[in-house]
Amino acid sequence: MKRLTGKVAVVTGGNSGIGLATAKLFRTEGAKVVISGRNQKTLDEAVKAIGGDVIGVRADVSKPEDINKLFTAVAEKWGKIDILFANAGIGKFVPVSDATEAHFDEIFDINVRGLFFTVQKALPHLNDGAAIVLNASVVDELGMPGASVYSASKAAVRSFARTLTAELADRGIRINVVSPGPVPTPIFERTGMSQEAIDETLRGIVSQVPMKRPGKPEEIADAVLFLSGPESSYITGVDLNVDGGMGQV
Repeated sequence: MKRLTGKVAVVTGGNSGIGLATAKLFRTEGAKVVISGRNQKTLDEAVKAIGGDVIGVRADVSKPEDINKLFTAVAEKWGKIDILFANAGIGKFVPVSDATEAHFDEIFDINVRGLFFTVQKALPHLNDGAAIVLNASVVDELGMPGASVYSASKAAVRSFARTLTAELADRGIRINVVSPGPVPTPIFERTGMSQEAIDETLRGIVSQVPMKRPGKPEEIADAVLFLSGPESSYITGVDLNVDGGMGQV
């Protein structure tokens, strides 16, 4: 039997990159899948690519009313939720000297505020014994030039996981974090940098990876599946680095 047969899984930011790869894997393993995203075109394309029991809900996690709309749609379609992958996030990188209030607010509104209220608003819809996975980053514990606000937002995600683990244990709900290393995804295309600058940034980051290569969205998805499935039933509160060793060496 497939590992997630009969389960309902929600993936925010499931219309591209790591979120899309994870949604595809959840569906392959038998889950009914709900994905959200801000772009209707890529959301529709993702639903078609995943196929089967999947629905897409246009939602911006920085807007509470959109989060409510997402979970209302899930409840009306499939009822309670067994797996939540809070993946939606953005990455923009500037030196501290160039960071603006708008830059700070945009990153924290989505990566921190959006993630926190996604989990909060999901709670009434989660089955006891559900699994929550939060997407952070290897830089939640590393200092990387140009990533001060982004890194702080991901450190907040790690902190949330610790408290949530303690608060939700009585319901049997497990909360874990996956922290990817460098993975080429559309998140880089939305930074506003030129392709040349993106390539140079990736080369610089990859040079710090002991395995000397970037990761693939599918490799992160495998880790999320593990943290969501029965094989990790005695694991909660961990931050699993999937980073080619970048955060360990």
